[in-house]
Amino acid sequence: DVPDQKYLCSNCNNILKKALQTLCGHRYCSACLSWIVRNNKNAICQKCKEEDPSTLSEGSLLAEERAFGDAAVNKEISELRVHCVTLGCSWSGIMKDFEEHQSLCEYALIPCHTGCGHMVMRKKLADHLENGCVNNVTMCQKCKRSLSSSEYQEHSCEVNLCKEQKHVQTAIPSKEKNCSTPLIDKDGCRFSEVGCSFRGSKEKTKEHEKTAVGAHMLLLLQHIKQLKASLCTAAKAANNFFPQEKVISELENKLHVFENIVAVLNKEVETSNLEITAFRRQSELDQNIIRGLELKIAELHRCLTQKDAGLSSLHKSLLFSEQASYDGVFLWKITDVGRKLQDSLTGRTVSLYSPAFYTAKYGYKVCLRVYLNGDGTGKGTHVSLFFVVMKGDYDALLPWPFRHKVTFMLLDQNNREHIIDAFRPDLTSASFQRPVNDMNVASGCPMFLPLSKLQSPKYAYVKEDTLFLKCIIE
Repeated sequence: DVPDQKYLCSNCNNILKKALQTLCGHRYCSACLSWIVRNNKNAICQKCKEEDPSTLSEGSLLAEERAFGDAAVNKEISELRVHCVTLGCSWSGIMKDFEEHQSLCEYALIPCHTGCGHMVMRKKLADHLENGCVNNVTMCQKCKRSLSSSEYQEHSCEVNLCKEQKHVQTAIPSKEKNCSTPLIDKDGCRFSEVGCSFRGSKEKTKEHEKTAVGAHMLLLLQHIKQLKASLCTAAKAANNFFPQEKVISELENKLHVFENIVAVLNKEVETSNLEITAFRRQSELDQNIIRGLELKIAELHRCLTQKDAGLSSLHKSLLFSEQASYDGVFLWKITDVGRKLQDSLTGRTVSLYSPAFYTAKYGYKVCLRVYLNGDGTGKGTHVSLFFVVMKGDYDALLPWPFRHKVTFMLLDQNNREHIIDAFRPDLTSASFQRPVNDMNVASGCPMFLPLSKLQSPKYAYVKEDTLFLKCIIE
């Protein structure tokens, strides 16, 4: 598939590998970001420079601890459709299976492990070892010539070894009777020659050979032991038919081929162990990054909680500032009167407090308290309205007790008949002394207005479920 721009690294412009997203929103391969930070002091995101240099900010600074793994993009990349570009290979699949295919691709060129310098296809490595590898040689014990496996089979010093072996069948295992038996059984596992009985499709066989390395090595070791054990027996039996050296050379040649195959398997096991170690290290790094991100999230959550509390406090202060009065005159609008009266009847909310207001800018701090279903002598029959002196910021500079006349008004919203009541403070009452707590005991008119009059359709004290109470302090 042609990849979208979001799947490309901002540095190498190739498909992202272990994508990291920076604070500025651009993405880098994990290795690319490490290289940039390691080789550049105060590195700046190149994409930010290219898009709009005027918008460069602290977020454009690159640092590994300021980037986080982009799991969503990594998952999308792992599902991209890809195909193998190795000549002759027709494999196609998704990205997350590609690395596994690379380690198994039969058409991939790999170096011969013997150090001969040749690059051969993975599927032709065994043929190369037997027929073409200059380092995979056997010395003829008779003429002392170094020969490849195929040359050794046709060497003139061999005097019809295969025919003569018919006379020593009891000495050589049946699997060794036919000298031309190939090492690889193309109808099954390549190790069928040493006892593996697996049969299956091409893909199943590949998977089997990859996962059964240990079992194959055990079969090879067992086969080598059988060859060594048969060496002495074959030598004794061959004394009457052909020179002992030829039997030994033949067995040593086969032993050498198997040893080379074991070396290949050991190399593959070593490579697998290195990959597993690398995966474990990367997993540890990923876990450390995840723990770091979790700590950052917890810190951000704590900061957000603090900011929410601050905003709530500011909101309350702003609301208070909007509703506060500083001239001794306060108008209190009470909405949802029907519901609040019902709450008062049921005892759910017995009384309501008004916002605080002041007699002057630096004067007494006071508020109103209303019982819609009455309190004391007015309980159940009247609306009770009280005056409350509160602890203020300037109490130390004010004269005590509180002496000002207080006037209550319930406004008729048709401007016909307002309810008015007033009182002067009892200077001996604790309600009007300097407050020790947040509020003094409320004092006022327990029988301010009969409930029957409040709810009467003749008056407009409650209109659109709203009433207005006014307080004037002289």
